[in-house]
Amino acid sequence: MGKTFLGIELGSTRIKATLIDEKYKPVASGIYGWENRFEDEVWTYRLNDVWTGLKACLRDLQQDAESRGVSCNEVSAAGVSAMMHGYLAFDKNGNLLVPFRTWRNTSCEKAAKALTETFDFNIPQRWSIAHLYQAILNGEAHVKEAAFLTTLAGYVHWKLTGQKVIGIGDASGMFPIDDKTNDYDSEMMERFNTLVKGENLGWKLRDVLPKVLLAGENAGPLIDECPLDVAGVLRAGLPFCPPEGDAGTGMIATNSIMERTGNISAGTSVFAMITLEKPLSRVYREIDIVTTPEGKPVAMVHCNNCSSDIDAWFKLFRETSALLGVQYDKPVLYDILYNEALKGDPDCGSLTSINYHSGEPITGFEKGRPLFVRSSDSRFTTANFVRSLLFSAMATLKFGMDILIGEKVRVDVLTGHGGLFKTKNVGQRLMAGALNTSIAIMEGAGEGGSWGCALLAAFMAQKQTDETLSAFLEDKVFVDIEGAVVDPDPKDVQGFVEFMSRYIACLEIERTVVKVLE
Repeated sequence: MGKTFLGIELGSTRIKATLIDEKYKPVASGIYGWENRFEDEVWTYRLNDVWTGLKACLRDLQQDAESRGVSCNEVSAAGVSAMMHGYLAFDKNGNLLVPFRTWRNTSCEKAAKALTETFDFNIPQRWSIAHLYQAILNGEAHVKEAAFLTTLAGYVHWKLTGQKVIGIGDASGMFPIDDKTNDYDSEMMERFNTLVKGENLGWKLRDVLPKVLLAGENAGPLIDECPLDVAGVLRAGLPFCPPEGDAGTGMIATNSIMERTGNISAGTSVFAMITLEKPLSRVYREIDIVTTPEGKPVAMVHCNNCSSDIDAWFKLFRETSALLGVQYDKPVLYDILYNEALKGDPDCGSLTSINYHSGEPITGFEKGRPLFVRSSDSRFTTANFVRSLLFSAMATLKFGMDILIGEKVRVDVLTGHGGLFKTKNVGQRLMAGALNTSIAIMEGAGEGGSWGCALLAAFMAQKQTDETLSAFLEDKVFVDIEGAVVDPDPKDVQGFVEFMSRYIACLEIERTVVKVLE
């Protein structure tokens, strides 16, 4: 059967495993759906659910492989990826100190602002260091017990291999990276240690962070006592590549790690990542500076809210259809409604939707409340309504992208991936109009970050001396993969401009709604 490579990604709404062959093509996959919880004012996932989901996902992979006549016994290398950022803190005995605080939380404004000023470098609320410093500012007792801080991908990798390591892309969402040393920025780290000196924490920051690794490095073998007992998929000694964040694996899946390339990931959250040719002229609170899996600086525009409001409305439509005696499979319903959006007025018929299920730091919201607004003379049709939901999912991204345009950051084309782009042509066309930029969709990008993670595993296993990840992707993986490019339609561009003017005005209504509906 030949060698295969396994990539596992724990995303916001599903855990997915993808098996690829020696030609880097997906040959089997497994999926397990899960959701974050809002408990005690914290967006979280329970760690027991991590392992339940991983086991179910790998069993689903096994069944899919068997149905296709593919063996799972020849996996040569594997890797784990997960949603970036957040806060997982453990004591010296490996016990979780507080529930997992995910990227979706917006409770670290004071810490993020103070650290940004201290470092002269933008620190978003969702970064691990912001969560840590906010816990210190809050006087949380657990901080002095901390012995290891990591991300979700770093946690799973640690439990599978025993190694407290992290890929540089994921690490760049924990603490700023020095692109000259490909490690945490030592000067900023000293500033942090000085900042918290009076707290008597009993540890220095570097001592509790995972070791940074680059793509292609061996991050350790699977241990005998790993918590996954899925026979026939994983075996003791299986080598793992460095654990990465979903932003990094998304860049891999879209071949967007070279200068003047970029991608947009649109699912529960939406973010754009553009590999930089040169540093930005100043610090922007709307722009994060992270890295590719091989350490190149990347400008990232990250928005907490994207498809959650769409999903909520479409669930309502599906329930309504069922009451009327018509049953639609979810993918069919999505295709019908997405395509209907293309029939709407360019400006959504003066309908306005704000999709804030949670807080949105780019526009200054600690909390969110989904909002739909129309006037008595708005053209209230299904097409316009769905179009307004889709434009709303892109609106906050526009704020950050306009900053990069002002900085003259050059990108030849943006490649889209994620659930918003699944229906052919629709999300791609509307995103092109919203950003006034060509949007490409590549074959294979639909497999998402789990495919990107499998490619990282394959690169580690097959890397030639001095071969770069960029060269591996360009010369071996994407050499025969074509993409469909959609250029912006002037009518969509103008329609989004009109929608955006209403959207900005309605943010004042959103602020009132957040206050009223506490």
